[in-house]
Amino acid sequence: MKHKKKIKKNNISLIAFFFILVVFGLIILASASSVVGFTNFGDNYYYFKHQFLFGFLPGLFLFFLCSKIPYKFWQKNAVWLLLISLVLLILVFVPSIGKEHNNAKSWINLGFATIQPAEIMKLILIIYLSAWFSRLRQGYGGQAKKKDHIKSFSHGFVPFLILLGVTAGLVAFQQDVGTMSIIVLIAVGIFFTAGAKWSHLISLFLLSSVILTSLIKLAPYRLNRITAFINPEIDTQGIGYHINQALLAVGSGGLFGLGFNNSLQKFEYLPEVPGDSIFAIMAEELGFVFSTLFIILLFYFIFKILKIAKFAPDDFARLFCVGLAVWIGGQAIFNIGAMIGILPLTGVPLPFVSFGGTSLMILMAGSGILVNISKS
Repeated sequence: MKHKKKIKKNNISLIAFFFILVVFGLIILASASSVVGFTNFGDNYYYFKHQFLFGFLPGLFLFFLCSKIPYKFWQKNAVWLLLISLVLLILVFVPSIGKEHNNAKSWINLGFATIQPAEIMKLILIIYLSAWFSRLRQGYGGQAKKKDHIKSFSHGFVPFLILLGVTAGLVAFQQDVGTMSIIVLIAVGIFFTAGAKWSHLISLFLLSSVILTSLIKLAPYRLNRITAFINPEIDTQGIGYHINQALLAVGSGGLFGLGFNNSLQKFEYLPEVPGDSIFAIMAEELGFVFSTLFIILLFYFIFKILKIAKFAPDDFARLFCVGLAVWIGGQAIFNIGAMIGILPLTGVPLPFVSFGGTSLMILMAGSGILVNISKS
């Protein structure tokens, strides 16, 4: 009886933190995107409305639906979900279906809205890898030894490398190296947790470094981001403009900020305000204290996810929780790190806050599965 009460209390706490993050994100987006919304669409609340209608509302439905569906359903249907996600990733390259924005071919045009298959793939990859590795840990043919197949070069490393190469490659061809990096991070995080050999992980790191270096050399704008990161003062009106304006926004906020809706940088001084740069606007308006509180809240939510993983009923549930934590935590570190100048700009959105209906919707769906696991 005490155990059931404890589970119920933890669930209420988890859901409360989750909705605080989601609602806070919508509020920040409403303020940060007001100027660019009016400039581009004649409506100060265009981005907020779009996020609410095509992100929050379907996400809310998926959250409650996924919280009710037994999590083993996703484990049983992981292969079909992966195949569907791969088809969606390919469809973005079809001229009459795919939509391009800022040289990135990452969206499917539905007419009334767009979806971003790479965001869907993040969740589906977590589900598939969790299902696959949990099966490998059980061994084949009733074998008693666990982890052997995960540590195996032919059964574990090579198939994992092929799957990751196909998935990350399709995203890289969309000219979205930031999202590709998050997908690789999620996959490697689950692989490590499942019991991968250190030699395989080191090989993955070296191979990823070579590929990433090649991708940077192929596109001058990526090399410019690295150059601006190393030396932000090199060209403040050119390649260093974005990072310098972001640092100016963060620094202008001081301890308690300029006040909600009082940002100056959002008046088209700082690029990509509703998306990649939204944390800088948050810091400018709310200041160091409240921005730090947001970071603490976000990472406390991740801590609660990892706590659920610790007491998860099986390997699939545990690996799923770890994958979700790596996803949210990795994106948050990449985004915030770029805005305060400790990481290069990657174009990765801030979870629960940045504009992107598909991102918010899928994050809410993943959180629904998490709630179902926490009740088991």
